[in-house]
Amino acid sequence: MSRTFAYARVSTLEQAPENQLTEIKAAGFHIEPHRIITETVSGSVAIAQRKGFARLIDKMEQGDVLVVTKLDRLGRNAVDVSSTVTDLETMGIRVHCLALGGVDLTSSAGKMTMNVINAVAQFERDLLIERTQAGLARAKAQGKALGRPPALSADQQQMVREKLKAGETVSALARQFKTSRQTIMRVCGQG
Repeated sequence: MSRTFAYARVSTLEQAPENQLTEIKAAGFHIEPHRIITETVSGSVAIAQRKGFARLIDKMEQGDVLVVTKLDRLGRNAVDVSSTVTDLETMGIRVHCLALGGVDLTSSAGKMTMNVINAVAQFERDLLIERTQAGLARAKAQGKALGRPPALSADQQQMVREKLKAGETVSALARQFKTSRQTIMRVCGQG
């Protein structure tokens, strides 16, 4: 007989998981208190690094059901959530997400839903990259300097070249100009 577990995560100490637990109960799931795991940890922390989730996995067995209110309780990015659901499915654990109509994410319909979510997430990442590249191209076309400003001014760079020709060492110049050896080597074209 399968057992049902709940995982409720909040990001900060000012938040409380009770709303999630109430939502799970309202959806018709009766979960015994010892099968409820709550934790306070940022969604950006990979699920494999969450102590509460690790305790949950230790308790669960093949045939069990895990209930979460939203996918973002499992992780912040689609890749982490998808791999978590796949890992749970491999263990024989079904995952129900209330925000997706209570669909079992390990079922055919759930997998399709996850694929759509992953595709949308990838599309959003691609759009972000395109917007960033367009912004950089526009800034460059307007003559704006991109990247970190040089560590040495043009005059300092010329002084470095002259001193290197005069025989001073890269290390000595790095100390003199309070910069790294790599910066000095880059000025003379060796880095």
